[in-house]
Amino acid sequence: MTKTISIAVTGKVQGVWFRKYTQEKAKQLAINGFVKNIPSGSVYIIATGTDEQLQEFINWCWQGSPKSKVTSVQEQELAIQQFKGFRIL
Repeated sequence: MTKTISIAVTGKVQGVWFRKYTQEKAKQLAINGFVKNIPSGSVYIIATGTDEQLQEFINWCWQGSPKSKVTSVQEQELAIQQFKGFRIL
């Protein structure tokens, strides 16, 4: 079943190529959506995919890019949203 979730990732996640690695992982898993930095210093993701794809993606978010230090990953289910591909905003 396809669903859409938001993911807020906190820690040292800006300035460490987190968004680029997130985009690569999303494309690898065939997840659609976007990732962006937010003023609080966190990264915000909207992702649409299957339960299995999204669970693997969430698990990856805890690791992040090689130089990131993730302290929190919070997810929330949203109304289904359609995207073409996965973009960095």
